[in-house]
Amino acid sequence: MARRGLADIGDVRGRRVLVRVDLNVPLVDGGVGDDTRIRAALPTIEALRGQGARVALVSHLGRPKGARVPELSLRPVAEHLSGLLDAPVAFADDCVGPVAQAVVDGLADGDVCVLENLRFHAEEEANDPAFAAALAALADVYVNDAFGAAHRAHASTEGVAHLVPACAGLLMEREVEVLTGLLEAPEHPFVAIVGGVKVADKIAVLERLVEVADEVLIGGAMAFTFVVAEGGAVGASLHEDADGQAIARRARAKAAETGCQLLLPVDVVAADAFSADAATRIAPADAVPDGWMGLDIGPASAALYAERIRAAHTVLWNGPMGAFEMAPFAAGTRAVAEAVADCPGTTVVGGGDSVAAITQFGFADRVTHVSTGGGASLELLEGRVLPGVAAIPEVTR
Repeated sequence: MARRGLADIGDVRGRRVLVRVDLNVPLVDGGVGDDTRIRAALPTIEALRGQGARVALVSHLGRPKGARVPELSLRPVAEHLSGLLDAPVAFADDCVGPVAQAVVDGLADGDVCVLENLRFHAEEEANDPAFAAALAALADVYVNDAFGAAHRAHASTEGVAHLVPACAGLLMEREVEVLTGLLEAPEHPFVAIVGGVKVADKIAVLERLVEVADEVLIGGAMAFTFVVAEGGAVGASLHEDADGQAIARRARAKAAETGCQLLLPVDVVAADAFSADAATRIAPADAVPDGWMGLDIGPASAALYAERIRAAHTVLWNGPMGAFEMAPFAAGTRAVAEAVADCPGTTVVGGGDSVAAITQFGFADRVTHVSTGGGASLELLEGRVLPGVAAIPEVTR
């Protein structure tokens, strides 16, 4: 059953609509360093403006831990949003109380305002009922479009949804539809690429993916935990201890049970130091020399992975293949990014590092869906219930 969306809330003309968005963007020299998340919120904002709603945007930024930190103010974000909308965007120096109320009350139909950082109040992360009620006092309708924060049961993502008519925004609807579709009805062959540092961080999603995917391609430092668990030598490569290795063996056994092929790199780009100017060599993934560390999948692995990805009908990519931030160790991640972009099937990229990589390499506009949620997308793929989604009422369509 679907969650209530913008199409289900009726006429919003002249109504105060509180929209929880994800404006947690990097600030550089007092301005917005990367506006990807702001742009992701634009379709919902524009849809509400077009219907004559009075739009009040709320978000967190950084981790001020309940204190007012001037460097984490959303004011620069409001100014940047004004440029994107080509319209004035009002700003309130608080997100609740008389200051916020005055700004919201001053909105005309189709106007937009941004309220100050929610996390300047400790009550936000505590999901304090009184704080949720203070937010609800600003709204006739509540819209949650912050998928990246949907795995948190905070006042602005969960508490307020029970106090005023609530629905999902366009971004939230799209994220849930696409990611849920990967688990429930993927077109086969389904290839998942999973990278990152720790197997322990990804074990729940790995165990879910080997149930639904035809192949899971492993990259990043987590591959070395698998290699060690299977008796290989990884030199000075980053890998987990006995507990992590036991988790890797469990994932391998689960894949064998389900008939999913779990592929490890066959070769790696090894270096004698974690540095862009280190000496490098290609080494077998299970025979990295002592004192050397694998920092990227090697050319044979990259070619193998790219071949599997291009032949897929559904692809999910979460996690880089190595230390792609350094040019000598970017080739494997770039090869995966390019193969995902070339794949004619449904392609989904999730996780901050994967999104950063596919954007850095210029392929983001060639994939079906780029998820804005890091932890939220992982938890949804694990099959967990996200509080920010569960708080939106279900509808029958």
